[in-house]
Amino acid sequence: MSLLDAKISAPLEGGPSFSLKNRLARLAWGVVWATLASWTPVALRPWRRALLRAFGARIAPTADIYPSARIWLPSNLEMGDYATLGPEANCYCMGPIKIDAYALVSQGAHLCAGTHNVDDPSFQLVTRPIHIGAGAWIAAEAFVGPGVSVGPGAVLGARAVAFRNLDADMVYVGNPAKPLRPRRVGGAPAAG
Repeated sequence: MSLLDAKISAPLEGGPSFSLKNRLARLAWGVVWATLASWTPVALRPWRRALLRAFGARIAPTADIYPSARIWLPSNLEMGDYATLGPEANCYCMGPIKIDAYALVSQGAHLCAGTHNVDDPSFQLVTRPIHIGAGAWIAAEAFVGPGVSVGPGAVLGARAVAFRNLDADMVYVGNPAKPLRPRRVGGAPAAG
């Protein structure tokens, strides 16, 4: 496991939370993305998908990752058909993040699969997977926290914050996110 025991690594004193192998993989990834992808035109989607796959991501052939998106560790990322990571989206995949088909993570949105145990005197890092369901929309600058599952067709409104699971086909707003209303597709509630 690449996650280190905080009692031994002492992150509160500047020690690492992840193994050396993990840190080196992220360093190599950061250099590759910065030099070969972050400046590329939006249309070079196949090139960015290939780079992500080379670093262990499971990316569908039609997924779209914008050049300004940030991916912490590609091997923890899975994206379905026509799933999108928009401009400046931050995919902080300390743990697994799965984005299903046709799901959209808009500009500046933040998916964060890690946190610290605030009750642990060693401040142990904890990772929990995130799952964005098919056809869901994480709107501009919204935040999805560790362990959250966003149901298919759900909408997390702009700058909303989700720390709990979101039901399918519901629109959520606010901090913390609260259900506003059912999502309507074509004037009727979406079918789950």
